[in-house]
Amino acid sequence: MELKQTRALRGPNLWSRYTALEMEVQCSPAECEIDRLHGFEDRLRALCPGVADLRASGYHGPITLAHVLEAAMLALQVKAGCPLSFSVVNATPVPHLYQVVVEYSEEEVGRLALKFAMQLSQYAHDLVRGALPADAPAPDVAAMLGELRELDEDLRLGPSTGSIVNAAVARGIPFRRLTSGSLVQLGWGHRQRRIQAAEVDSTSAVAETIAQDKNLTKHLLHAAGVPVPAGAPVKTTDEAWELALRIGLPVVCKPQNGSQGKGVTVNIQTREQLDQAFEAATVAARGKGPVLVEKFFPGSDYRLLVVGNRLVAAARRDPPQVVGDGRQSVRSLVDQVNADPRRGDGHATALTKIRFDDIAIACLSGQNLTPDSVPEVGRRVVLRNNANLSTGGAATDVTDDVHPEVASRAIDAAAMVGLHVCGVDVVCESITRPLEEQNGGIVEVNAAPGLRMHLNPSYGKGRNIGEAVIQQMFEPGDDARIPVVAVTGVNGKTTTTRLIAHILAHKGLCVGMTNTDGVYVGGRQTDSGDCSGPKSARNVLSHPHVQAAVLETARGGMLREGLGFDKCSVAVVTNIGEGDHLGMNHIHTPPDVARVKQMIVQNVAANGYAVLNASDPLVAAMAPHCPGKVVFFAQNPFHPVLVTHRARGHRVVFVEQGDIVVAEGAQLHRMALADVPLTQGGLLGFQIENTLAAVGACQALDLPWDEVVAGLRSFNNDVEGAPGRFNRMRYRDATVVADYGHNPHAMRALVAAFDAIPAADGMRRTVVVSGAGDRRDEDLRELTRVLGAAFDNVLLYEDACQRGRADGEVIGLLREGLAGAARASHVEEIRGEFIAIDRALAMLKPGDQCLVLVDQVQEALAHLAARVAEG
Repeated sequence: MELKQTRALRGPNLWSRYTALEMEVQCSPAECEIDRLHGFEDRLRALCPGVADLRASGYHGPITLAHVLEAAMLALQVKAGCPLSFSVVNATPVPHLYQVVVEYSEEEVGRLALKFAMQLSQYAHDLVRGALPADAPAPDVAAMLGELRELDEDLRLGPSTGSIVNAAVARGIPFRRLTSGSLVQLGWGHRQRRIQAAEVDSTSAVAETIAQDKNLTKHLLHAAGVPVPAGAPVKTTDEAWELALRIGLPVVCKPQNGSQGKGVTVNIQTREQLDQAFEAATVAARGKGPVLVEKFFPGSDYRLLVVGNRLVAAARRDPPQVVGDGRQSVRSLVDQVNADPRRGDGHATALTKIRFDDIAIACLSGQNLTPDSVPEVGRRVVLRNNANLSTGGAATDVTDDVHPEVASRAIDAAAMVGLHVCGVDVVCESITRPLEEQNGGIVEVNAAPGLRMHLNPSYGKGRNIGEAVIQQMFEPGDDARIPVVAVTGVNGKTTTTRLIAHILAHKGLCVGMTNTDGVYVGGRQTDSGDCSGPKSARNVLSHPHVQAAVLETARGGMLREGLGFDKCSVAVVTNIGEGDHLGMNHIHTPPDVARVKQMIVQNVAANGYAVLNASDPLVAAMAPHCPGKVVFFAQNPFHPVLVTHRARGHRVVFVEQGDIVVAEGAQLHRMALADVPLTQGGLLGFQIENTLAAVGACQALDLPWDEVVAGLRSFNNDVEGAPGRFNRMRYRDATVVADYGHNPHAMRALVAAFDAIPAADGMRRTVVVSGAGDRRDEDLRELTRVLGAAFDNVLLYEDACQRGRADGEVIGLLREGLAGAARASHVEEIRGEFIAIDRALAMLKPGDQCLVLVDQVQEALAHLAARVAEG
């Protein structure tokens, strides 16, 4: 079994809506089917018991090593704790070559699982084939699972960020991780918000700076009438002891600028304890500030979580501790507690392992114990005086017990500091009584508080903190989405995309657009080249000014990586026709092409629309796959698909008596085709179809008709508005058209357009043409068959990039297509696109027509413009 290639499908894709790895696997013909490998399945399942029954999936073909790879890869990830369920194997037209698709939750975890699955499959294969001795050491599956689990914990969103993202997803808000850490974008374009862990983008750096300075925070809270402990910052142990005596023992010692309980020691009773605590606080502060000594409040440690102006959760935090059994040492008891699978080394798990460090040993010393002491049965042994979860503490939910006055003080504290998500630390004897009635107060206010103690407390009810944060960030019902129009098809994609974007921009929106020419935001080009893939789409959706996105969505990007969005408002499919790029990526027929293009239709929002070409059977057949509604368009108002759809009261767009007509029920909108410059007075059939598609999309977005009309009238089909899309110019009283058409379907449309242009007596036609080297031989021949029947002079040149073809091979195939041409009487082979253009221009006489099929679009158009200017 040979792994030929691996792709990461990072968005909705040909196989599912899940993120997945797609592998191409070549199996050996002699050993492809596992039924020929006696004992293989038993060996594999003995290695990895989680592998499902390879025959239970309902697959009716032979079970191959590709299916083994699929099952092992999925089982390894599931065993490592990844919440996955989807996988599939597809046999390609190439014998013994399979596409294996397996879902992943984290891409790097999926890739590591692939590596391990290959190793397990190879070992089992070699063992049953006798290539290994029977006593050969087996792969360590437990170690593999441990490595996968550790990698997954490192990469996946932590509990705080994850809870907010999950709440956003539940509301339908799209998200994107901007880093491998906790920085996440919620929503799209100008409606987006951002979080980093439990911090929201509306919280200022000033508020965070205040929260980090514990002494400043205390002064501000005191000024607001919030109970706080007496204390002050100190620089030496002598100053610390002097202050402790002045405010009264016991005291607390901690860094003035600290977090996560690092360097915090509480209930200090002696000078020796204070000296040790001062040293711990100094180390934790890393020289970034003084040490704070405060009066110790007796009672329990509580964390109150304030979101906006509401108290949403509260937990009592208990210090890390063990209970003696009369047999085991303290160290053994700690090891036993740390073996709890809920405890881990970081923040990804519900609990953190108890640390056995100098602070723990000092805490034991205060209880007359050492790590090797054996506490009597039932004795409670505390390992730390502070109760932070990050140092091994436990949490009990007390949200329903908080006295309203205590909640009010916590809300005041958060507001005084300026935090929108705030962890307020309270120490008091009872959370059910006002702080002023007991010796209690607020000891800290924390930005970016950890949420796991509230989400999954050690004891009590978990609270949906993520939902509370989302409610604070977004208005009710707000899904933070902007209108997204996805455009695909074989021909007309770029023109339709540009026209829709122009109409939306004419309305006054800041439009983000991607197409094969580049990325544009607000009319400014921000990237160049072919930008019709998912990466460019994601970049547009991340731009903070974009109010609407129009995304050309090409086949290559969809197959390579999936879609760059989870759902679109409108999906436009212009046509399939005879297809394009056939023979590539296992796409061999027009229905294969349609299956890929249909991807955007399947991912229309439930309240969205698919805008489909009724006159193309493969496009019209996509309608049942749309989760939303459908708008059909066609030039023929009597097309059966259009008529049926209209009769059912649905929206249609068509041409009638020289007008564009939009009909839905009894409602009609009309506009003269002669008023649409793109169609050149209604002469260009393919541009009429592109216009109908764009009108359908704008109507699906509920744009007012007068704004659609104004946009259509102001869109010019020139090198600025639609470069390389039937750009018409005059050269010495001859007509010259530059176009980027590159497949037989486009050639037929262009010939029809030329036939519609009035011709002078004695007019001769010249075409400058090349072909893309990655097209099938037959497609290249068909290009010139079509052109040879409509043009007198054919000038052949080679593209700048031949895409794997030998020099001269493409021109040879184009020549073969001209054999027996009905009209072409003069054929030349010319080296160089610009030389070919100059040769064609030199052949023109007044009244002649010339079609230049450009390869290097911008450069060729600039060259033509210069020649036209010269006259």
